[in-house]
Amino acid sequence: MAETQRRGDDTRCGFVALIGAPNAGKSTLLNALVGSKVTIVSHKVQTTRALIRGIAVEGQSQLIFVDTPGIFSPKRRLDRAMVTTAWSGAHEADLVGVLIDTRKGLDEEADALLERLAEVKRTKILILNKIDLVPRATLLSLTKAANDKAKFDATFMISALTGDGVTDLKQWLAAQVSPGPWLYPPDQMSDAPMRQLAAEITREKLFARLHQELPYHSTVETESWKELRGGAVRIEQTIYVERESQRKIVIGKGGQTLKSIGESARREIADILEQKVHLFLFVKVREGWGDDPERYRAMGLEFPKE
Repeated sequence: MAETQRRGDDTRCGFVALIGAPNAGKSTLLNALVGSKVTIVSHKVQTTRALIRGIAVEGQSQLIFVDTPGIFSPKRRLDRAMVTTAWSGAHEADLVGVLIDTRKGLDEEADALLERLAEVKRTKILILNKIDLVPRATLLSLTKAANDKAKFDATFMISALTGDGVTDLKQWLAAQVSPGPWLYPPDQMSDAPMRQLAAEITREKLFARLHQELPYHSTVETESWKELRGGAVRIEQTIYVERESQRKIVIGKGGQTLKSIGESARREIADILEQKVHLFLFVKVREGWGDDPERYRAMGLEFPKE
């Protein structure tokens, strides 16, 4: 890539926030737009906790995507922090993409989101996701209903999972961002350090392996990252839970649950790094971590006062 392009000669750059209800497909779409995994994807709702930026290049444009936490009715302190973070991401971006799960349509969560959207003074687009799962007539009626509730500059119908319509969306966004220099090197795909992404991957495996309420009361931190001779990397991570009973669940009988989580996370981290990975997981009890301001700062969230 020529140095002049990075300096801003004929280049464009801008921030694009992706917002929507939990499980609308924001993380899957972000990974598809970037072309690589930069955020965790889970069948469980509310898995994205902080703003995670994915970076993509389309022609002369650099698009910096912000995957926000799902917007829902908050009940706990952590919930309130996540929702506040999601709306702040929308207000601060140049463009806002509103994802709607076409299978759910304009349910209570989607309606509440569209009503508040008027507060966001940015170019807004409607993104109907999972179009491969519903009839075309449903898509057309949903498009009209959503545009009647909120003012959108454009509407896109996509399947983030299959990639259908994603290229058109990306090209349109590239044409909309303002002229200016790129903010990141052309080959960088995320501003999240690998230590953080590795922790997110392990947290994803925790979600996938455990089907109780437990994952919402857990967090993962990368404590140690050491490059070894021969090109391998040694990573030590700690899974923090709030109670001893939760620690026992994560470890499992004979340590089998923890071993399964670690092996799955190790393989994926190694694929991303293209290096051999030695991953060591520890489980510790940190009572009340959900009310610890330091933990919120570590996740990139603002600590709610009440």
